[in-house]
Amino acid sequence: MTHKMNRRGFLKYTGSAAVVAGVGVAMPRIARAAGGKVVIVGGGVGGATTARYLKLHDPDIDVTVIEPNATYHTCFLSNEVLSGDRTMDQIAVTYDGLKGMGINVVKDSVTGIDPAAKTVGTAGGETFAYDRCVVAPGISFKLDDFTGVSDAMFDTIPHAWKAGPQTALLRSQLEAMPDGGTFCMVAPPNPFRCPPGPYERASQIAMYFKHHKPKSKVVIIDRKDKFSKFGLFTQAWKDLYGYGTDNSIIRWVNGGEAGEIAAIDPSTMTVETDFENVKADVINYIPPQRAGEIALTAGLANDKGWCDVDKLTFESKAHAGIHVLGDASVATKMPKSGYSANSQGKICAAAIVALLAGDTPGTPSYVNTCYSIAGKDYGFSVAAVYRYSAETDTIAGVEGAGGLTAVDASAEVRRREVAYAYSWFNNIVKDTWG
Repeated sequence: MTHKMNRRGFLKYTGSAAVVAGVGVAMPRIARAAGGKVVIVGGGVGGATTARYLKLHDPDIDVTVIEPNATYHTCFLSNEVLSGDRTMDQIAVTYDGLKGMGINVVKDSVTGIDPAAKTVGTAGGETFAYDRCVVAPGISFKLDDFTGVSDAMFDTIPHAWKAGPQTALLRSQLEAMPDGGTFCMVAPPNPFRCPPGPYERASQIAMYFKHHKPKSKVVIIDRKDKFSKFGLFTQAWKDLYGYGTDNSIIRWVNGGEAGEIAAIDPSTMTVETDFENVKADVINYIPPQRAGEIALTAGLANDKGWCDVDKLTFESKAHAGIHVLGDASVATKMPKSGYSANSQGKICAAAIVALLAGDTPGTPSYVNTCYSIAGKDYGFSVAAVYRYSAETDTIAGVEGAGGLTAVDASAEVRRREVAYAYSWFNNIVKDTWG
C-alpha cells in the first residue's frame, strides 16, 4: 500500500499543520463549563493530555492528576535507548508544565475508585472527590503459563514494555553481551501496546549489533504469523541486515514455525518451543497485555481485560461519570499508541467540558500517526484519520485519508521520515506535558 494522500493533504484534512507534530486534532465547538472537579488517574500521554486540554478549555476547572512517578519516560523512541542512539534522560519528562497551568499533580498510587460516592482513594490515605473521573492507566501484564514465567523473572529477563528502569536494564544487558551472542525476543499476542514496537526494537538492536557486535544475532519468537507494517519492516531488514540470507542479523520465527512455547528458563537462558530451543545471552519477554491494574480493580474492564467505552466521549460503559482512554480502552480500529492516547485525551477533555456545562458533546475527529525507525536514516510511518460509525459502534479509518510509506520509497524519503519522527516526538511531548 502506498500513500493515498500526501502529507500536505493529510494535514489539510485534519485541519492543522501541527498534526504531524502530534498537536493537532479536530475537535467540536464547545461551551465553557462552569468549573467542576476532575480527577485523573495516570499521568501518561492520555491522562496528561486530558488534564492540559481541560485547563486550556476552561481554567476554572479544578484538575487533579494522580501519578506514582515524579518523572515519566516515554515509550515512544525508547527503543533508541536500546541501540544507544538516545539516553534515558532524553525520554524523560516531568510534570512541571502541568503544575504551571494550575493543575494539582499528586505523587501517589490510586488504590480504589468509588463510582457511587464519586471519590478516588490513594495508597497515601487521601480521598479526592470528583464530578468527572478520567482513568488512563496504560497496561498491565497477564503472564503466560509457560514453565518458568513469573513476575520475579523480570529482574533478569526484562519486558521493557513500560519505559524506565526496565529499559535501562535491557540496555545494560545488551552492552554486556559478547560479540557473537544472541538476543531473543518473545513477542506478545494481539492486542498490545504499540503494535509495531517489538519489530522496531528488533531493528534498533540489530543496528547496534551491526556497528558494535557484528557477529551477534537477533531472534524473534512470535505468536503471530504477521505484524504491523510487516512489508515495511521486512524490506528494511533486507536492505539493512541481510534478512532472508544465511548472514542475516535478524531471524523472525512466526507462530506456525515456532509452534507452542513451552518454557522460558532464566537459569539456562533458553526459550523452549515445539520445534526448537533457542539459547540466548539476553532474553526479552513481552507478555500478553490488558488494561492497567486500577481499571481491573475498579470494575471498568470487560472479560478480556480491556475497557468498553462510549467512543464519542470515552465515558465508561461500566460506570457513569468515569472516562477511560489510551491503551486501556477499546477504541476498535484505533491502535494502542501514544498518538491515539493524545488524540483521545483531547476528545475526552472537550466532552467533559461540555458535560460539566450541561451541553451535549459534539462529534469529534480521531487521528493517529505512528513512526518507526528501523536503522540509520531509515524510517517509515502510517497516518490515519478515523470516524465514528453509530451503526456499527466503531471508530474506523476514513477511506483515502492518511496512508503508509511506500515499500519502495527513496533513501531521501526514508531519511525525512526519521526527521519527521524526531519533530513529532518533540512536539507531542510539549503538547502533552507542556
